[in-house]
Amino acid sequence: MSEPSSPAIERAAAPRSAAQAAPKRARNSAKTKAAILAAGRVEFADRGFEGARVDAIAERAGANKRLLYHYFGNKEELYSAVLLDAYQEIRRGERALSLDQFDPIEAMDRLVRFTFRHFLANPWFTKLLSTENVENARFLKMLPDIPALHSPLVGQIRTILERGHEAGVFRRDVDPIQLYISIAGLGYFYVSNMATLSVIFEKDLASVSMVQEREAQAVAMVLDYLRTKPR
Repeated sequence: MSEPSSPAIERAAAPRSAAQAAPKRARNSAKTKAAILAAGRVEFADRGFEGARVDAIAERAGANKRLLYHYFGNKEELYSAVLLDAYQEIRRGERALSLDQFDPIEAMDRLVRFTFRHFLANPWFTKLLSTENVENARFLKMLPDIPALHSPLVGQIRTILERGHEAGVFRRDVDPIQLYISIAGLGYFYVSNMATLSVIFEKDLASVSMVQEREAQAVAMVLDYLRTKPR
């Protein structure tokens, strides 16, 4: 017959059990939030803000709707969180490029390719941006983190342009914001209009060969522009 456990042992074991449970709850919480954000991306991208349903997002995420409201408050706050997460993701990818280690031409080449491929790999992103433009950026205006997210990107592009000018390979009169808008536009337009353009020109723009051709065209256009001397 085994001896009963002593109260001292039980008391000593209790804190360890609680400590072990806390990280598990934290992990589950992070996993649930991530699943809700991913489901929100799809729902908001496919149906827009007005057409999206919280019930559908919760079901797609495999989460209890009460948890969704607990973590994100309401539909508006969830949409704002999805929007912020989308911008944070592309900014993380840009930082991971570590462009400062490359010469100016190579750095700009890599930035153009990354931006093009990000839109291509994440078609939901173009849809989400279209939704927010339909909303006249009313949710984006209320996100305090957005300026801080984009400022480093503009600074990085400005540095690449300055290094390129000093090396004698880039023109001087290039606005980094205008340049980035052009870079983003080359990828955004292609992806967001892929279906209609494929029909109009009777070409499968989603084919590997067409995508590769378009990416090379985007890089060439940006680099040729940067090398062009103003009249």
